[in-house]
Amino acid sequence: MKPIQLLVVDDHTLFRRGLIALLLQDGRFEVVAQAADIGQALRCVELGVPDLILLDNHLPGVRGVDGIGALRAAFPGASVLMLTVSENEDDLAAALQAGADGYLLKTVETEQLCESIVKVLAGESVVSPEMMTKFVSVFRGKQTHAGAVVAESSSPALSQVPVVASGSANLDLLSAREREILALIAQGSSNKAIARKLDIAETTVKIHVQHIFRKLQLSSRVQAAVFAAGFGLA
Repeated sequence: MKPIQLLVVDDHTLFRRGLIALLLQDGRFEVVAQAADIGQALRCVELGVPDLILLDNHLPGVRGVDGIGALRAAFPGASVLMLTVSENEDDLAAALQAGADGYLLKTVETEQLCESIVKVLAGESVVSPEMMTKFVSVFRGKQTHAGAVVAESSSPALSQVPVVASGSANLDLLSAREREILALIAQGSSNKAIARKLDIAETTVKIHVQHIFRKLQLSSRVQAAVFAAGFGLA
């Protein structure tokens, strides 16, 4: 299979080079271009359209979140995944509103970053667990009345969540334990953290999560968090 082509945009040279070196250890990826700011990134258009742009936020000149629109115009069809140190809720909201496909903190493990890239290209949205509570807060601003959700953003993180049209009908499909786990997912808890909190095996948690996704017709933890917020579980 053709490697996933990446454009890495980060102004810290050592971090950018280290990140690229780590990504290239995974045979699924090819870094076709790198840039230190939005202007340099836009000039990479002559190299073709990457599959995904890894974008820092704190860049000189134009911030990453403010440059998403220009990047999407220059590289139509490319996904945009924020990779930043910013835990600011306004930055998260701005990124999602501008159409970012995900928002990860730089504390992310390499394996999780690689899997997140693959998930984004498969149509999922990813948000760092540490940002999940803030993500839910951003989503609540998109709610109308109880049980109904309007996806006003161009971001898959907000727009690809199934519309909840009826009270608690879907929730009735879940057991008490599954509801408990759904609420913890919305709080950003990992499977390991949920297992520790509920004093059950991590494999048991994974099975419950699979059942939750199947029953609610969801495909990611981000969607599950948004669904939970829609019913006041988060």
